[in-house]
Amino acid sequence: MNCSAYCETSPKIEWKKDGTFLNLVSDDRRHLLPDGSLLINSVVHSKHNKPDEGYYQCVATVDSLGTIVSRTAKLTVAGLPRFTSQPESSSVYRGSSAILNCEVNVDLAPFVRWEQDRQPVFLDDRVFKLPSGALIISNATDTDGGLYRCIIESGGTPKYSDEAELKVLPDPEVPRNLMFLRQPSSLTKVTGQSAVFPCVAVGFPTPYIRWTRNEEELITEGYERLLLLAGGSLEIREVAEDDAGTYSCIADAGNETVEAQAELSVQVPPEFLKRPANIYAHESMDIVFECEVTGKPTPTVKWVKNGDMVIPSDYFKIVKEHNLQVLGLVKSDEGFYQCIAENDVGNAQAGAQLIILDLAPATTGPLPSAPRDVVATLVSTRFIRLTWRTPASDPQGDNLTYSIFYTKEGINRERVENTSRPGEMQVTIQNLMPETVYVFRVVAQNKHGPGESSVPLKVATQPEVQLPGPAPNIRAYASSPTSVTVTWETPLSGNGEIQNYKLYYMEKGQDNEQDVDVGGLSYTINGLKKYTEYSFRVVAYNKHGPGVSTQDVVVRTLSDVPSAPPQNLTLEVRNSKSIMLQWQPPPPGTHSGQITGYKIRYRKVSRKSDVTESIGGTQLFQLIEGLERGTEYSFRVAALTVNGTGPATDWISAETFESDLDETRVPEVPSSLHVRPLVTSIVVSWTPPENQNIVVRGYAIGYGIGSPHAQTIKVDYKQRYYTIENLDPSSHYVITLKAFNNVGEGIPLYESAVTRPHSDTSEVDLFVINAPYTPVPDPSPMMPPVGVQASILSHDTIRITWADNSLPKNQKITDARYYTVRWKTNIPANTKYKTANATTLSYLVTGLKPNTLYEFSVMVTKGRRSSTWSMTAHGTTFELVPTSPPKDVTVVSKEGKPRTIIVNWQPPSEANGKITGYIIYYSTDVNAEIHDWVIEPVVGNRLTHQIQELTLDTPYYFKIQARNSKGMGPMSEAVQFRTPKAESSDKMPNDQASGSAGKGSRPVDLGPDYKPPLGGSNSPHGSPTSPLDSNMLLVIIVSVGVITIVIVVIVAVFCTRRTTSHQKKKRAACKSVNGSHKYKGNSKDVKPPDLWIHHERLELKPIDKSPDPNPIMTDTPIPRNSQDITPVDNSMDSNIHQRRNSYRESVRNTPSTDTMPASSSQTCADHQDPESTTGTYLANAQEEDSAQNLPTAHVRPSHPLKSFAVPAVPAAGPAYDPALPSTPLLTQQAPNHPVHSVKTASIGTLGRTRPPMPVVVPSAPDMQETTRMLEDSESNYEPDELTKEMAHLEGLMKDLNAITTA
Repeated sequence: MNCSAYCETSPKIEWKKDGTFLNLVSDDRRHLLPDGSLLINSVVHSKHNKPDEGYYQCVATVDSLGTIVSRTAKLTVAGLPRFTSQPESSSVYRGSSAILNCEVNVDLAPFVRWEQDRQPVFLDDRVFKLPSGALIISNATDTDGGLYRCIIESGGTPKYSDEAELKVLPDPEVPRNLMFLRQPSSLTKVTGQSAVFPCVAVGFPTPYIRWTRNEEELITEGYERLLLLAGGSLEIREVAEDDAGTYSCIADAGNETVEAQAELSVQVPPEFLKRPANIYAHESMDIVFECEVTGKPTPTVKWVKNGDMVIPSDYFKIVKEHNLQVLGLVKSDEGFYQCIAENDVGNAQAGAQLIILDLAPATTGPLPSAPRDVVATLVSTRFIRLTWRTPASDPQGDNLTYSIFYTKEGINRERVENTSRPGEMQVTIQNLMPETVYVFRVVAQNKHGPGESSVPLKVATQPEVQLPGPAPNIRAYASSPTSVTVTWETPLSGNGEIQNYKLYYMEKGQDNEQDVDVGGLSYTINGLKKYTEYSFRVVAYNKHGPGVSTQDVVVRTLSDVPSAPPQNLTLEVRNSKSIMLQWQPPPPGTHSGQITGYKIRYRKVSRKSDVTESIGGTQLFQLIEGLERGTEYSFRVAALTVNGTGPATDWISAETFESDLDETRVPEVPSSLHVRPLVTSIVVSWTPPENQNIVVRGYAIGYGIGSPHAQTIKVDYKQRYYTIENLDPSSHYVITLKAFNNVGEGIPLYESAVTRPHSDTSEVDLFVINAPYTPVPDPSPMMPPVGVQASILSHDTIRITWADNSLPKNQKITDARYYTVRWKTNIPANTKYKTANATTLSYLVTGLKPNTLYEFSVMVTKGRRSSTWSMTAHGTTFELVPTSPPKDVTVVSKEGKPRTIIVNWQPPSEANGKITGYIIYYSTDVNAEIHDWVIEPVVGNRLTHQIQELTLDTPYYFKIQARNSKGMGPMSEAVQFRTPKAESSDKMPNDQASGSAGKGSRPVDLGPDYKPPLGGSNSPHGSPTSPLDSNMLLVIIVSVGVITIVIVVIVAVFCTRRTTSHQKKKRAACKSVNGSHKYKGNSKDVKPPDLWIHHERLELKPIDKSPDPNPIMTDTPIPRNSQDITPVDNSMDSNIHQRRNSYRESVRNTPSTDTMPASSSQTCADHQDPESTTGTYLANAQEEDSAQNLPTAHVRPSHPLKSFAVPAVPAAGPAYDPALPSTPLLTQQAPNHPVHSVKTASIGTLGRTRPPMPVVVPSAPDMQETTRMLEDSESNYEPDELTKEMAHLEGLMKDLNAITTA
C-alpha cells in the first residue's frame, strides 16, 4: 500500500491498522519500504484467522511541527474460486435469445471467460457477458449451437464449470407468448463506475426493447455513456449522481407489451467544498477552522489534531455543522489540524496548520500602567459587563485601547476580548456559563505596546432560573370534523413541580394563536373548522413561569359533507335537446373536505315527481342531452365529498328550443352597423341578423385605410361591440362586418369612419356606446345592466352590484336569465379579461391583487338573446402588508470616508401599497437576535441611506424591511460588508467632522412603529442633539413669541385710535373700496398696484362711486400659471417678471408659512357691510384642492372683472393649516420699503356674510417694516389722496377700455 509525505525535514512514517500502530520492526511479513509504503508478504487468510484484513492508515510526523494522518484504506482478501450456479443445457429458436448462467463469488466475477466446444467465445454486439458472469446470446444462428463452459482464471490453476449444450431450433413462426428471460435488478453504484441492467425478452413476433428513466423515454443514440447491448440490456458508463432513478425495460411485440423496473442508486465519496486554511494567531485569541464537505450518503466529519481525535469541550467546539472553533488559544494548541470526512463509499482528509505567534516586542517609549478600578457593573446568567478607569500613567486615555482577558477559575486557558474603539472603557463579555466563577483582568495598550495588567477580578455569573423543559411525545389526532384531541407527557426536566400546561393552537396560515389552560396531559378542542389544518404546541408552567415550548404538530380535522350549495348556477340552452349547466364551487370554507364530484338532479317542470339524477366529476359544467323539444326543465346541483352530498342549489328552469337552428346556409347580413371614431381607435357596434333561425357562430370585422381587407378580427356570437385599437389619427378607414357559421361567411355590411386628429382629446378612450336606435325584429338584443357599482371589501375581494331595467321594479328575477361579469386590471397592459356567471344582481369577485385598480362590466343573457357590456365600474382593492422584502440590497463604502457606508436598495416587488418607510437593521453578528440589531429608519421615498461612524476593518451585516400603511413586510436576506482597514490620514479630521454634522442633520422618518431605546440613549452609531441646537431652538421660540405679542399690541392701539378719532377717514375709505389703495414710502411718488387681467373674460363696466353701503363685488381671476398672468402696463414688464421669479424661489425655499388674518381689514368696514372687506375670499375657493409643496388657490371667475382691491397689512397669525387653500403671492415694492403683498379678490352676495379665508405669504415682514406699514396705512385715507387715487383709477380704466376696443 502506497504512502508518501513531503517536508523539508524528512518525516517519520508509521502505519496504523484498525486504529492501532503496527510494530513493523519485529514483523517478518510486513515491511516499511524506503518511500513509506507498506509491503505485506505471504498474505495469511483462513475462515477463522484473517490477520491482514482491516483498515490501514499512514501517519507522518515531524517532531518540531506535528503529525498528519492519511485517509484510510480497506484491505480485503479474495476467497478461493467457487461457482454459485453453472450453465445448463437448453434450446433456442433461430433468431431468438438465450442465457447461459455462470454465477461466481462477486470479487472474482471479472476473471470469468467462456468457451464453446473448448474454444474461446469472442464477445461482440450479439454475444455479451454480464458483470455477474452469465452469457447472453441474442439473434441466435446455427453456429451458436454447441457445448459451453465457463472458466475462472484468477492467477492460479483455472477452474472449469460443467459443460452445457445449446441447441438451435428452426423458428416455427407461430405466435408465442411474450416473456422475460432476464429482468433488470436494482443496483447501487459509486460515481465513475459502470452499471449494467440486463433485460432479455422472447416471443413471436420478436419483441422490440426500449428503456425509460423516471417515466421519460431514454434516448441512447448519440450518447457515449448510454449503450444498448445484446438482447436489449442497458449499460451506463461513468455513472453520475444525475443518473439515479427508476429504469423501466419495456418489451413491445406489437400486440402485447411487458415491463420490468429496477432502481439505480448512486453513491458519491466525500468531496471538500471548502478546505481548512493555515491560521496564524496570538495566545488567548479565538480561531475557527472551516471545513465544508459533500457526499452521498451524507459524510460524517471528525477532527484530528496531530493525529489524535479532537474531543469537543468548552474550548474545542464544532460549530456550523463541521467547523472547528478553538477558544482562548494556548501555545500547546499549535500543530496540524485535519478534517476527515467519511461515508459508506470512501473517505477524504484535508488539513491546515495552526501557528501561535509570539507578541511583537514593544517599541521604545512609555507603556501604560494598569487600568484602575475594574468593576463588574452588570452581572447576568450568561454575560457580564465590565467598566474601568484610565491608567494613572495616562489620565486622558483617548488613544488607549484595552484587552480584557478572562478564564474560568482553575483553568489556565485565557480568552481575550478587545474594545471596539480607542478610549472606550467598558466591554460586555457574552456566552458565559450560568453560576460559574470567572477571573477577569484588563490590559491597556498604546502605540508602543501593551502595558501592565490590572489586578485579577473574580465574578460569579448568576444561576439560571430552573424552568420546565418541553413536554415530550406531543401528539394530535382529529376526533371529529370539528374537534382535535392533543396528548403529551410530563417534561423530562421538570425542574420542580409542574403547576399547569398551556395548549396553544392556530389555524394553519393564520396568525391569531389561541390558548387554553390544561391541568392534565390531554385536551380535546371543539368548535374547529371542518377539514382544516391546525397547529398545536404545549408549554409547561412551574413556579418560576413558562418553560420551553414543544415543536408544533399539525393535524387536519376530519371531512364532512359540504355545508353550502354550489354558487352561480347558470343554464344555457344549446339546442332543442340539450342544455349546458355551469356553476362555481361552494364558497371557500364551506367545502368541509375534498370535493369529489357534483350531483345534478333535473325534472320537467310539468312533472315534478319524475326526477333524473346524474353524478359528474369535479368539472364545473355538464351538458345534459336527450331532452324533449320545447319543454321546460328545472335543474339543481349539489357538491359531493367522500362523506356524502351537501345542500343543493335552488331549482332553476330553462326551456329547450322548439326547433333547432338552421346551419345548412350562411347567416344573413347583420341588421345594423354603427361606428364611432376616436383619435387612435374606432368603436364598432352592431345588431344580429333579422332572421334568428340561422346559426351564427360569430362575427368577422374587417378594416383598413381605404380598404376593409387589410385586417380581420373574429369575435364571439354573443358580442355586440368591439373597439379597433392602434389606428392612425386623421385617417379614413373602411369597416366591414359579416356574420359566419360552419358553412361560411354571410353578406358583409360596410361603413366608413375618419379617426379624429391628435389635438382632439375630448372623448379619447371612453367606452360609452351611444349608437342610434335601430329597430330590429324580435328577438332584439337585451338592454345592458345599469348602475354597475364596485364595493371594496378587502385586499382581494370586491362586490359587484347592478340593476336590470328589463326586470320589474322590484328587480325580482323570475325567468332563466343569467349575468356575465368580466373584470381586468390594466397593469400589465396586456392582461386578459376574466369572467364569471351569476344568477343574482350581485357577484363577489375574489382572488384579486392588493392595492390594484380593476375595471368591471356586466352583460345579461336570456335564451338566445344577449346584451352588450354595461358601462364599466372601477375599484381599487385595499392595501396589504408587503409580502416580499426590498430587493437588490447593496452596500458600498463612501469615497474618502471609510467609516461611512451607503446602503442602496429597490422597493419590494410585492409592495401591496404605497411604501411609507424602510427600516435598516445592521449588526456585526449575523446570528444575533433581531432585537439586538441596530436600526436606522428611512422615509419611504428614499432608496439610499448613509450610515456613519462604523468600526474599521469589521464585517457588518445588513437587512432591510419595508413598511406601508398596513404594517411591516418581511426582511431581506442579510448582506455582508467589511469596512476598509484604515482611513487616509490627510482626510480623517475633516471626514469625522463632516460625518458628525451630517449625522446630526440627517432627516429620519421614525415611523409609527419606532420605539426609542431604553434610557433615552441613541443607537450606537447615532449622534445626540448638540447643546448648541437646543439653545438655538429655544431662542427662536422665545423671539417668535415676543414678536407676536408686540404686533398684537400695536394692532390693538392702531384700531382704537382709528375708531375714536378717524370716523371721517373710515367712511371715505369704505367708499373707495372699489378704488386702488397704496402704501406710502419716503418718496411722494405714487405707484399704481399691479392689475392682473384675464383677457378671455374681460368686461369693463362703469365704476360705482356711490356711497352704497353694500356694493356687490365681483371676483378677480387669480392666475394659475405664468401664461395666465398679463401685465397691464408694458413699462412694468421687467419688474413683474423679476417679482414673479423671486416669488417662486421664496415659496420653494420656505418650509413653513404664516397666514394673513383677513380680519385686519375689518378696521375700515361698517358692521353691516362685511362683504366689502378686502380680506374676504370666494366661498368656492374652499372647495379647491391644495398642494402642500406650492400653496395655490384656484379661484374660478364667475363674473367679468369689475373692481380691484388692495390687501390689508399682513401681521403674524396662527400656524398655516395645509388643508386650507392658499394663493401665490406677488411682491409689490415701494421705493425704499420692499413689502410682501398679495392680489386678492372679493365677491359679495347682498345681505350674507362669508368667513374670511387666510392668505399664505412666503415669509412675514420683519418688525421694523411692519411698524412702518402700519404708520403708512394711517395716512392712506387723507381726503386729497383719495381724490388723486380715484382720478388715477378713472384714467387707468379708460386706458383699459381703449386696449380692449382696439
